[in-house]
Amino acid sequence: MNIGFIGVGSMGAAMVPNLVKAGHQVSVWNRNPDVVKAIKGVTILTSLAAAFENDAVITMLSDDTAVRSVIIDSGVLADARKDCIHVMMATISPAIVEELQELHRNAGIAYVAAPVFGIPAVADKGELNILAAGDAEAIATVQPLFDALGQKTWHLGDDPKHANIAKIAANMMITLAIESMGEATALTESYGLKAGDFLNVVTNTLFACSSYKRYGSNITSNTYEPGFKLTLGLKDVNLALDAAKAKARVLPAAEIVRENMQGGVDQRMGSKDWSILAKVTRHRAGLEEGVA
Repeated sequence: MNIGFIGVGSMGAAMVPNLVKAGHQVSVWNRNPDVVKAIKGVTILTSLAAAFENDAVITMLSDDTAVRSVIIDSGVLADARKDCIHVMMATISPAIVEELQELHRNAGIAYVAAPVFGIPAVADKGELNILAAGDAEAIATVQPLFDALGQKTWHLGDDPKHANIAKIAANMMITLAIESMGEATALTESYGLKAGDFLNVVTNTLFACSSYKRYGSNITSNTYEPGFKLTLGLKDVNLALDAAKAKARVLPAAEIVRENMQGGVDQRMGSKDWSILAKVTRHRAGLEEGVA
């Protein structure tokens, strides 16, 4: 399949080689074309419009602002190939998804939402979990791409917003897990039980899953080199709170997490892994420790 790929940040750069390895012809457009030069086996596009001359286009941009600038404000959809399928893999708000759906309907182009669970290291192994929603026929057509990128595709119906709200809600849950580990280890260490000893127990019994294990390990070792930056995590919590507000819902725990994450950003921790939220939480609980 001929694929246009838009946006090669850390996630996109990890994903593209797996598409190439699976035998797809991949052409890449990035706002900074120099970044693309490190990726082998791809064609570098100098025109954004050229990406939409392929069988499918995958977009992996950082946020709503980037998507608006690159996809909406550019007007690139107006001249896109009519049988092209646009796969939006970015984590974006339900509000901008509705806008994108309308633009794609007007342009006569299929739109599929497919955000992912996984950090760049997981993407590099082709082990992402992909949340797919949109037209069933379009999803079936691009399924070989998902097979190259992920270990499983989770089908969430024909409304693209369902995939995005699932991703936003799940990322919110990860931040709540990090917050809970920060608070729990502040409590255990107050009684002389080390964070590592406690987290070793709970991440192998009650909370034996990848997120608790990965971020619990960061807390134990006091190292927070990014798999997913705190600034991006804060962006996703804000997406969750904004989405809740649009439906007149209240998310009290997420409000606490947002306050602590913003505190971390204000303390210049924004480029660290989002699990550094636990450090902010532990500091608020009265523990003093340096950032490794």
